Amino acid sequence: MADTVESQSEFESQSQFQGLNPSLFFSLEARESSQLDQLKILKVLSALEYQAWFEVQESAIQDFLLSINFLPEPGKFLVMPLKNKILVLVIKTELSLETLALCQEALPPGDYELEGLSSDHLIQAAIGWGLQAYEFSKYKKSSSKLNKSSVLKRLILSEENLKIVLPYCQAHYLIRDLINTPADDMGPSELAQAAFGVAQKFSANFECIRGEDLRNNFPAIHAVGRASDDGPCLIQFSWGNKAHKKLILIGKGVCFDSGGLNLKDPEGMRWMKKDMGGAAHVLGLAELIMQAKLNLFLEVYIPAVENSVSGNAYRPGDVVRTRQGLSIEIGNTDAEGRVILADALCLASEQKPDLIIDFATLTGAARVALGPDLPALFSNDLHFSNVILEMGLKYEDPLWPMPLFQPYKAYLKSPIADLNNMSKVSYGGAITAALFLENFVGSNISWCHIDLMAFNTSSRAARPEGGEAMSLRAVFHAIEKRYGKN
Repeated sequence: MADTVESQSEFESQSQFQGLNPSLFFSLEARESSQLDQLKILKVLSALEYQAWFEVQESAIQDFLLSINFLPEPGKFLVMPLKNKILVLVIKTELSLETLALCQEALPPGDYELEGLSSDHLIQAAIGWGLQAYEFSKYKKSSSKLNKSSVLKRLILSEENLKIVLPYCQAHYLIRDLINTPADDMGPSELAQAAFGVAQKFSANFECIRGEDLRNNFPAIHAVGRASDDGPCLIQFSWGNKAHKKLILIGKGVCFDSGGLNLKDPEGMRWMKKDMGGAAHVLGLAELIMQAKLNLFLEVYIPAVENSVSGNAYRPGDVVRTRQGLSIEIGNTDAEGRVILADALCLASEQKPDLIIDFATLTGAARVALGPDLPALFSNDLHFSNVILEMGLKYEDPLWPMPLFQPYKAYLKSPIADLNNMSKVSYGGAITAALFLENFVGSNISWCHIDLMAFNTSSRAARPEGGEAMSLRAVFHAIEKRYGKN
């Protein structure tokens, strides 16, 4: 393999993702007065608000609602044709994100205007409308859902609200598309291409390190990915004013995880195309940050590999060197994510940033502890991690705090190396993985580690089965609060 540091001149922009269908939304200001006669109103009420609304309706409407025994239960809705409009009664759900998502597919075609929601709830409900319409149709011959739902039904929003809603939906769609793309079309090279597309959109400086340059400077990343025909790389881009405080985002980019020589069983391997979900999240978050023009200097690092099996695959019992100089005994080749993140965290720490945040589909132990929908948050900065948790609750994008319990570092000791990539015990696997990563974070640097599923195992409102953005909005709003806008 030749020395290779590929700059942006080596890449071409490729539009390989379907993105958000613009027909999902319509500008209130662009609506013509002639359309007023065809209004469809989405009247959103709580169960308590419904009773007050019902009591002031004309008797014909009251009699109709009583005749069908309409009960104002969360998530229920009713389409009512009136004189010059169609009224859709929607009963609020506990999560505003789900309020419109639950009824979207059953609504008749047309343009819909919202009534009855406060500003914050309106934004959440509109995001849910956009997320519900997502379908990964790249490999389908035709898509009935896009024909019947997205193209023919539009939510009318003000220009101001559109500017808020659309970036979130677009970032979610990017993350979902990246994760849902099969590994034969989303290896390290394609992931680098996707990252270049994000960087190019905002004139960010991009490079991709491969080959001998990677082996010499990032030996842990190289060791994990060297068995694949699509060789490993470290994807990097930077954006913003260097005079501002530096934020570094790191995303685990394991494009497929066979488990290596510690081969996974068929069930465990089935969805391992999603093991680059951390990288996908970093790209979606970076896009939000750059579009919002936050007052920071951003660097993004994605160690991209495929954990494959071949004659030169790294082995259980091997000792792998890292950029930092620490040696790692490989207790299990299926604990590869933490190994590649070690080099990326070391590089990030060398830059003396204000904050490092890494995203990784790192452990099954985090899923055992918290289930598939709740990412685990580890941090050495309790103030900032509490802001993330606060934003998660506010924007219906929750995480759960987990401890960096220092005594568990003893489980990572190795008799022949500085540490082992696998704990000696089966307990606290998400904690010991986070503690492993902490070895590569520089002192006095704020750091957050998010261990997430990045995948919906089944469909529910606003969350179709497949790749999913988790903690995206929570972390973005926390970053926005920390740094502000230009």
